[in-house]
Amino acid sequence: MSKDTDSTKLPDDLAQCHALIDELLASLRQQELEKARLLARMEHLLRQMYGRSAEKVDPAQLLLFAAEAMAAVEAEAPQTETVEPEPEAAPKKKGHGRKKPPVELPHLPIEYPVPESEKVCAECGAAKKRIGQKVTEQLEYAPSSLFVIDHIQPVFACPCCQEGVTVAPKPAQPIGKGLPGPGLLAQVVVSKYADHLPLYRQEDIFGRHGVELSRKTMCDWVLASAKVLEPVVELMKARTLTSKVIHTDDTPVDVRGPGGNYQGRFWVYVGDGRHPYTVYDFTPSRRRDGPAAFLDGFAGTNENPRYLQADAFGGYDGIYAAGTSILEVACWAHARRKFYDALKSDVNRAHQVLAWVRMLYDVERDAKGFDAQQRRALRQERSKPVIDKMEQWLDTQQGRVLPKSPIGEAVTYAQNQWKALLRYLDDGDLAIDNNAAENALRGIAIGRKNFLFVGSDRGGRAAATLYSLVRSAKRHELDPFIYLRDLFLRIPTHPSTDIHLLLPDHWKQDILPTLDSPPRP
Repeated sequence: MSKDTDSTKLPDDLAQCHALIDELLASLRQQELEKARLLARMEHLLRQMYGRSAEKVDPAQLLLFAAEAMAAVEAEAPQTETVEPEPEAAPKKKGHGRKKPPVELPHLPIEYPVPESEKVCAECGAAKKRIGQKVTEQLEYAPSSLFVIDHIQPVFACPCCQEGVTVAPKPAQPIGKGLPGPGLLAQVVVSKYADHLPLYRQEDIFGRHGVELSRKTMCDWVLASAKVLEPVVELMKARTLTSKVIHTDDTPVDVRGPGGNYQGRFWVYVGDGRHPYTVYDFTPSRRRDGPAAFLDGFAGTNENPRYLQADAFGGYDGIYAAGTSILEVACWAHARRKFYDALKSDVNRAHQVLAWVRMLYDVERDAKGFDAQQRRALRQERSKPVIDKMEQWLDTQQGRVLPKSPIGEAVTYAQNQWKALLRYLDDGDLAIDNNAAENALRGIAIGRKNFLFVGSDRGGRAAATLYSLVRSAKRHELDPFIYLRDLFLRIPTHPSTDIHLLLPDHWKQDILPTLDSPPRP
């Protein structure tokens, strides 16, 4: 009998047992998916090696090889007792059928004539009268269009002396003497930073409309657009730094340099509900001076501390130790991921912790819609006892698990982050995880697969500016094209003292209701 046999003992608490069973069932489902993926890959490889193209074996034998491989995988897989779940009531099915088009879309009526022979009653020969109509809606699409605006400026002069020439003033443009109008600039920016279309693809799209716009030209437009909109993002940053809680994370990106590509970083800083902005920053490396410079000015007091929720990156340590009353909040999703990665090497211990974490997230689900005080009270009542049990269990694992094993590294990570992991219990404004920041980086991760690299440090900073505006617009459920198009129209003559009116939340409340719907491209 090994000294850690207590790790296989079922807990006495019913709720904890249910959470453990849920985790075991989820693990079994995941194993079945992995086996199915392995079988598909095995069949693909066998087809490449022994398929009809090579004419080496009968294709009917391929499943035999795959079945033998699957049998070997099943033999190596951890043996877990199958637990039959209790029958549950069938979930209420969502309504099916075709959804009606949005009512705000324009309608183009097309009326079909009734044949003259059908307008006479076959019974009595009287003329039929129209008593109604049958309307069937069909959603149609017209390709985007380009058009040219001719800015006509009348010129007046004295007919006698030919002096005193007067030219009608022309409205200021976002790019002085530039070719693109506000709508075209907005389209290029939104296509690149919201729809993840690289400029070379946009070049092809515009080419299909008969307009030659080189990616080099559009790249210059993007840089100029970021410069024009920079004051709005600077104000967003300043207000984000007054948040009580900031979520932050980073993701790598390749940068093209004179000596070859190197790895830069995009950082995201998500403001709280009172400062609802998502601001990005770019740095040419992951050095700690990047977040330290951005967060300069983010500070609290002993009575009113500020919170920074992030992963365990050591670059934040100096920020927490700077004496500015910034408290670290760790992410339970990161901690959970460590134990999930240890499932195959230590199924019992990993499932034990995953069950506890599931119980913590169950509390968060039940607390949706609560205010901060109610959420804190519920966490103290239900989450804290679970975390206390977990802490005792983690303490008993030292000396029982190999430090360099997956489960040992998961235990060490949790213990090193324990104080920061507990912090969310004490304030209902704090989140259990850092998913807000991770979700904000998904768009960059998708775009990175398309544009592959950033052209320069300047391009990275411009991208951070435009990502900030697009993401913040989406946060407020704004159409980023309409928002940016209006900004390009206004900002050349907009007073710097009223720049706050162009922030997405103010713009949505004060300016959007006054707009006529602008033409979409």
